[in-house]
Amino acid sequence: MWQTLYVAIWLSVLIGLAVPLGRYMARIFTGERVFLTRVLRPLERLVYRLCGVDENREMQAREYGSSVVVFTLAGLVLLFLLQALQRLLPLNPQGLAGVRWHTAINAAVSFVTNTNWQSYGGEYTMSYLTQMFGLAVQNFVSAAVGIAAFLAMVRGFTRKEIGTIGNFWVDITRSIVYVLLPLSFVFALFLASQGVV
Repeated sequence: MWQTLYVAIWLSVLIGLAVPLGRYMARIFTGERVFLTRVLRPLERLVYRLCGVDENREMQAREYGSSVVVFTLAGLVLLFLLQALQRLLPLNPQGLAGVRWHTAINAAVSFVTNTNWQSYGGEYTMSYLTQMFGLAVQNFVSAAVGIAAFLAMVRGFTRKEIGTIGNFWVDITRSIVYVLLPLSFVFALFLASQGVV
């Protein structure tokens, strides 16, 4: 009985948030101002400046797709190297050895594709640096890549005459800055209010 009630409440919350969150995201990805723009726009601009991104430049489908593939492969290689070389890196107070190559590839592919399947024992296998800079970052970045790929698909269907489908770097930056970070902050506050460590 309680499980059914929890599922009903959860579905009600999801359905209730779909329209306002969808409108909010539509405004973000069309470049309109939202209530967080004043606070987060300087961070967004800083990311563009540091990465050398022209936010007004649109990409054609081939360039956008290449950016997705290159970015994903770079994340895969970086996460694999973090695991394999963690014994040489800082924030490893337990002195954990490098993760075995097949486990490192499995975890890297899993987190880069946002499936997050784990075949290892968390803190007994991964150093703090690997978990923070590798796995936690991929939780945000891989979700942002998924959002960007969806946006590119939608724009591809709706922009037949234009020939461009947005800018991959702008899409992942806005996904992280305006959607994923604020949502994680709200959920963290909710979980903390419920006594979750």
